[in-house]
Amino acid sequence: MAIKLDELMNATNLRGHRASGTFIAPAGGKAHVSGDRLVPLLDKTIPELFSDTVSKYATLDAAVFVGQDKRFTWSELSDAVDALAAGFLALGLEKGDRVGIWSPNRWEWLVTQFATARIGLILVNINPAYRLTELEYALNKVGCKALVTAAQFKTSDYLGMIETLAPEIAKAEPGKLKAKKLPALKIVIRMGDDNSPGMFNFGDVLAMAGRDEHDSLDRISESLKPADAINIQFTSGTTGAPKGATLTHANIVNNGNFVTSAIKLTVDDRLCIPVPLYHCFGMSMGTMGCVSKGATMVFPGEGFDAGATLKAVAQEHCTGLYGVPTMFVAMLDHADFAGFDLSSLRTGIMAGSPCPIEVMKKVVSLMHMSQVTIAYGMTETSPVSFQSSVDDPLEKRVSTVGRIHPHVEVKAIGADGATVAVGEPGELCTRGYSVMKGYWD
Repeated sequence: MAIKLDELMNATNLRGHRASGTFIAPAGGKAHVSGDRLVPLLDKTIPELFSDTVSKYATLDAAVFVGQDKRFTWSELSDAVDALAAGFLALGLEKGDRVGIWSPNRWEWLVTQFATARIGLILVNINPAYRLTELEYALNKVGCKALVTAAQFKTSDYLGMIETLAPEIAKAEPGKLKAKKLPALKIVIRMGDDNSPGMFNFGDVLAMAGRDEHDSLDRISESLKPADAINIQFTSGTTGAPKGATLTHANIVNNGNFVTSAIKLTVDDRLCIPVPLYHCFGMSMGTMGCVSKGATMVFPGEGFDAGATLKAVAQEHCTGLYGVPTMFVAMLDHADFAGFDLSSLRTGIMAGSPCPIEVMKKVVSLMHMSQVTIAYGMTETSPVSFQSSVDDPLEKRVSTVGRIHPHVEVKAIGADGATVAVGEPGELCTRGYSVMKGYWD
């Protein structure tokens, strides 16, 4: 089924992309389901929702980065977000400018996410595993004016790759880069304590702004609208070059809210997030979901490590845990698994691929996650469209992708464009608030 560009706001389809389960719909009926519309959508921007949470829960834990030994209350996180947002203004960045972030899970990533949203900058998530050609493509495709980067991750030398793509940075004044291969990029901000030629230090940007920039923050936030583009996430590019799915405040705020409502997350919960922040799982379902409830975000380390995740859950008394099935398998198989007290766990989400029933049984019995749910979606739908309930039978949780989410409509169609019968394979089409604004450019 062909979709016209002007219909992208209402529908998205991925040809040949099938759900890893079956629709829950009346037997003998058509594979066309609509979600509950009784629960209202949140008509808020990201900074509005963030501000609401900060005002309610100022002194409570907002985020814990175990690997970096860094903690924030909601009030402290808000202060850091405002300092960085004001620093971005001092650098000359304006609403609508694209700011790339190239980093594993670090506290600077979280602060950058909400600082860019605070003043309407469009955050561009760059996969930490990208190499030179992919980085060059991503930065140029969306015209990133600024890049916030870690120094390195695992075997990737981020600063070295930037210097390879933009050798001009060695002699450039910070903020005034003119690179032949990266014509839009002017500002590079590096994480860590060290300084690099042609780059700003992250800590320096936090301290850069004056009273005028800080006084401008609320005025800029109040000018933003829920339908504004605020985030670009690159799809895997299995059908060609990666495409930049462009998401709005409304996309991310509401999906994060509905996803965490389905696992009954509250301000009393502490959610362990070992999944990557550059992906919707970490950013929309994780950080945005926690902001919607005032729940504490716990990040075990920069990348997934089974032992570090188990340690974080035990040490921080986490009540929820996110992961793909292979992550749960790695934790269950860890040599010291029995030595970690996981009794605080209650809920979480397993997504990304189908979960074998035996793995699910062990997650429930050995990890105490009786209310773990399964979720399914795609980057283009912010991401979740289907999710099981916390009290669904285990067999349903592993053999289906759950129930349709609120305010979302989904159908499966055949080659002729007609809706197929329940149980028949078809192309998945999704409509509703969660559908991206479109692919950038």
